[in-house]
Amino acid sequence: MVTQEQRKRQLAREKFLRQQQRRTSARRKARVRNSVIASVLGVILVGSVALYTTNAFKKDDDKSNANANAEASPSASPSKAPDPCEKAAAGSVKKLSWKKEPAMSIDKSADYTMKLATTCGDIDIALKTSAAPHTVNSFDFLAGKGYFDHTKCHRLTTNGIYVLQCGDPTASGSGGPGYTIPDENLKDKSLKGNVYPAGTIAMANTGQAHTGGSQFFLVYQDSQLPPSYTPFGTVSASGMKVLKKIAAAGENTGAGDGAPNATVVIDKATVVKS
Repeated sequence: MVTQEQRKRQLAREKFLRQQQRRTSARRKARVRNSVIASVLGVILVGSVALYTTNAFKKDDDKSNANANAEASPSASPSKAPDPCEKAAAGSVKKLSWKKEPAMSIDKSADYTMKLATTCGDIDIALKTSAAPHTVNSFDFLAGKGYFDHTKCHRLTTNGIYVLQCGDPTASGSGGPGYTIPDENLKDKSLKGNVYPAGTIAMANTGQAHTGGSQFFLVYQDSQLPPSYTPFGTVSASGMKVLKKIAAAGENTGAGDGAPNATVVIDKATVVKS
């Protein structure tokens, strides 16, 4: 016969066991929840590091960065805006390649300007001839051969670093003229605190020294980058308005790095001695 006192003790034990089970279950759920949160934060951190890496605007010898961004942001939806640009001029890209850098033919002491007549408007650039003679000489050579004509600007970044990248006839991010030119002007007085100011035009590269070819980027908003990319010119005020218009249309991944929604085609590139 179970006494009343024994029954009370039994009920107390059962109550204690139920409390312990609930606490154990709560701790287990908390561990799982914390693990999930940590995993999510890890993915966000990896995506952020990929976006802000020092090679964020190198020549795209492969498309791994774009794929990594897509994986890190699987729910990102493409940002689409009306195309603000006109139809491209008739013509096709020339398939040109050379084995070595062209011989120096410019006057290093003279002023040169470059005009990119694009479907979105003209972008005029004052070139830094004396500070970056190899780069300016190469652009003078390539423009004279029609190398940039009818080429698309293939990359726009709108998050962290603000750049329109052009100069690849293949529009894939891996094209070039067949030769490379040396880095120049990496201590330009305009580069303060590892910031490439708005209006800068600079060379893209592979992330290694002296690997510039024909790809370049136009900075439409101050962008923090290591001084590893030859700055060789300054965009005019009217050219900046064109860049802002292109940037406002966004890029096609919604992740801040992709092909511009605006159809940016260089109809004609010319370099002239001032």
